[in-house]
Amino acid sequence: MTQEYSPISLASIEQYRTLWHSCGTRASDYTFANLWGWAPHYGLQWRFEGPLCWMQQTAKGETKHWAPIGDWSAVENWNDFAEIATGNTFIRVPERLALLWQEKLGERVQLEEARGQWDYLYSAEELATLSGNRFHKKKNLLKQFQKMYEYTYNSLSEHCVETVLNMQNEWCRWRDCEGSETLLAENDAVARVLTHWQSIPGLCGGIIRVDGTPVAYTLAEPCGPDTMVIHFEKGAPNVKGVYQAINYLFAQDQGKGFTLINREQDLDEEGLRQAKLSYNPVDFVKKYTVTVK
Repeated sequence: MTQEYSPISLASIEQYRTLWHSCGTRASDYTFANLWGWAPHYGLQWRFEGPLCWMQQTAKGETKHWAPIGDWSAVENWNDFAEIATGNTFIRVPERLALLWQEKLGERVQLEEARGQWDYLYSAEELATLSGNRFHKKKNLLKQFQKMYEYTYNSLSEHCVETVLNMQNEWCRWRDCEGSETLLAENDAVARVLTHWQSIPGLCGGIIRVDGTPVAYTLAEPCGPDTMVIHFEKGAPNVKGVYQAINYLFAQDQGKGFTLINREQDLDEEGLRQAKLSYNPVDFVKKYTVTVK
């Protein structure tokens, strides 16, 4: 692929968001907040060409291509792309694009399901009500939280940024982030997004305080007209039911007007997979690894 790439930048945010909206994907990877937050960790770069934004990650001296974002249907000839891309592998490719490439390029592309990258989609109404036997355990934990603690919930705003940053740092101490490259990278991503709150359109979230002390927060953004995506969610480990509470209260607050809530991937971590399945997803944003031959 052409190597005329530059780092992800705030200067091109509107150009990118226009292409992202025309794409219509619910994949959490490709929201600007996600790209911006994780750009240093993955060494993310992009270039704009025609109706598409091309992306690659360059961390640890290894180049990996992400799916191009834009109006895929406006590409007149994917064969031209295939000629340039021969021998390359693309990761995090949304199912719709993967199937389009398969339709247009046939045996020239090889598709492999990337299960660990699938985003979990939930009914916004179900998460805001927890009704029915399927959510019995979640609702019990929520009720225990509501009974045990004097709490307040507020929507996030720019005025909460410092508070959330402090809580995130405290959470990192609880979880010993210094011993985990992944948690340290996530901590940096949270800080990078929060400190640019005013520059990234659509950021939202919620915060719970118990006796005035922050114990949980959610950081999110819309991902299309009908879907809200949760990027980061953290709770104090010594507060029983706090994750059920922030999930429920955020869905009641910011979930209004949305049909689906995207809670991102499980990264093939079994414990995380079981936790996400326990909230009864209604669908997935499937993604593939695609090799062009």
